[in-house]
Amino acid sequence: MSTHHWIDVAVQTPAHSQVGGLLSYRSPFLVQAGQLVRVPFGKRDVLGVVWAVLDSAPSNMPASAVRDVLGVLDGLAPLDPNWRQLVQFSAQYYQRSLGEVALSALPPQLRDLTHEQLARRLKKQNTERAVQTTPGPALSDEQRHVLDQMAAGTGPFLLFGSTGSGKTEVYLQAVARMLAADPQAQALLMVPEINLTPQLEERVQARFGADAVVSMHSGMTPAQRLKGWLAAHAGHARIVLGTRMAIFASMPNLKLIVVDEEHDPSYKQQEGARYSARDLAVYRGRLQNAPVLLASATPSLESWHLSRPAEEGGRYLRLHMPSRIGTGQLPKVRRVDMTKQARHAVLSTQLVAALQERVERGEQCMLLLNRRGYAPVLHCADCGWKSECKHCSAFRVFHKIDRTLRCHHCGLTERVPRACPECGNADIAPIGRGTEQLEEHLGELLAHVKRPDGGPVRIARIDADTTRLKGALESQLASVHSGEVDILVGTQMIAKGHDFRRITLVAAVNPDTALFSSDFRAPERLFALLMQAAGRAGRDAAQSATSEMWVQTFHPQHALFEALKKHDYPAFAASELAERTAADLPPISHQALLRADARTQEAAQALLNAAREALELQLSADPATADLVMQVSLYPAVPMSMQRVADVERAQMLLESPTRMGLQKVLWHLHGVLHQVRSQPEHKGVIRWLVDVDPQAI
Repeated sequence: MSTHHWIDVAVQTPAHSQVGGLLSYRSPFLVQAGQLVRVPFGKRDVLGVVWAVLDSAPSNMPASAVRDVLGVLDGLAPLDPNWRQLVQFSAQYYQRSLGEVALSALPPQLRDLTHEQLARRLKKQNTERAVQTTPGPALSDEQRHVLDQMAAGTGPFLLFGSTGSGKTEVYLQAVARMLAADPQAQALLMVPEINLTPQLEERVQARFGADAVVSMHSGMTPAQRLKGWLAAHAGHARIVLGTRMAIFASMPNLKLIVVDEEHDPSYKQQEGARYSARDLAVYRGRLQNAPVLLASATPSLESWHLSRPAEEGGRYLRLHMPSRIGTGQLPKVRRVDMTKQARHAVLSTQLVAALQERVERGEQCMLLLNRRGYAPVLHCADCGWKSECKHCSAFRVFHKIDRTLRCHHCGLTERVPRACPECGNADIAPIGRGTEQLEEHLGELLAHVKRPDGGPVRIARIDADTTRLKGALESQLASVHSGEVDILVGTQMIAKGHDFRRITLVAAVNPDTALFSSDFRAPERLFALLMQAAGRAGRDAAQSATSEMWVQTFHPQHALFEALKKHDYPAFAASELAERTAADLPPISHQALLRADARTQEAAQALLNAAREALELQLSADPATADLVMQVSLYPAVPMSMQRVADVERAQMLLESPTRMGLQKVLWHLHGVLHQVRSQPEHKGVIRWLVDVDPQAI
């Protein structure tokens, strides 16, 4: 009698390859669904996840052609059905292969461990992870009311709380209540970016004990990621704190999911499987019967729309915390009309005077300019030469500190030429301004200003250039918190989530570019950024009455700034949703992008247009799918806004539908069509194609 067991295994394969499904293997060992196995794949030995145990040999191939499993990582408990269902849904919805999603959700180091190495790692695991809950501060009436609403409902919940209203304390209290009800329960706390993790990690560990908390984000070493994943998978870690990747953490006892700053586009993965961790959090909460709390002072329009009253079709329960903790007030918003300032002025005279006054009083200020480097471009006035990147459809940015021209897309870096490369003119000059130039300009304008102790103004800059080294960001933030910085200059990374207690003035230097962007989401993102930036001012109740948010703009009467002045997100959201409804844009409709990368723009667009024509023909020919042609709009291919990156031409095709189901059906058919079209000789110039469902940028 044969002792062989037949199994289907998920292994990592790219979505655009022909090997996209489960692979069948024969196992001499008794295995369960969810176990990790090592299997032969081509000439390699790879890690796979057992997806199903079959009753008999696969019928679509002879038994002699089925290869044997090489080994089983039997020290680990199987990945549970909820985790496998989450992965399967993600692969189907975001149009990727099952194995690609499953294996990329596991720690990279786990893929290379042998059975013996894993056994040694598991022996080192600390299984005694005691939770020691420390009582938190007294709650406000609004915080108590929100927690009571959560206890009485099932969710998902959208916590709409102003900056400084104490949303983080609500998360911690919700976790404490969960652990009190079930000591074995687990909670997942998600933040959008790595730079917010250490601050929250410190606070969570102080409340529940360091042993109960593990972190998961891309800034960790492979060994750290593996250690945290193993602790969560075994149920020893009670709280997992992480960025978008943490949504796939194996947590068998998950009872609560919190998505902080849920509006942030960082929750959307931009490489590989382009999933939305926020949306998957809602799906996973439903799978595991775990309440989901989405929180933001400026919710995404998708979540805001879903939290409308149930009788209007809403599916989320909206919770509201409009007041700051204690007697704290939101900053007063002041708009500066830059048309009335001196031509080419970087900072208005009023703002410079306000900065001087704050510094002389010993207060801190923050200036937001969402463009790093010294200047976006170098230019020759004689012949018109500009510092274009020869590999990308972009300009190389001038960085004065190291005298380089640097492309922020492909990384091409060269020394600044002594003269114009085209005509030899020695007078080449920067155009536009970045954070580096703003920092220098501030130093010149405020050189005469003294702090209360008589010292000069201390200006610091935080952006991607100053935080490249490990630990640099934490060090710089610590100096801001300790009062060693008077004026902080930076990009959007300083506007989110930080609890700067000493800052009383925040200024947005040049926010107008987003007002007239071709991206319909640009105004939503700008409003969120400005509201979040404003929220860094006056977080200390004693100083909140005098805190200010300055906005320098050439369009002071724009409706966006009118809503910002009143801190009126509902009014802004209503206006934006009305425009989206009129134009049939998300969240009213649903979109997907098909992208092609090729050596030439013509080849990229040719593939997309050929796929569109073949798909429409296929759908129209079958009565069962003919109505989909009418339901789903397939637009002709066009170049991407950033057309060329690293010598690769990029084109895109938009698909739009009033229903998710209709869009998903068309995408399912599109997948097969793409493989057929791609194999044709005329499309050899195409490098790759990919599908982006619910894209965040078009």
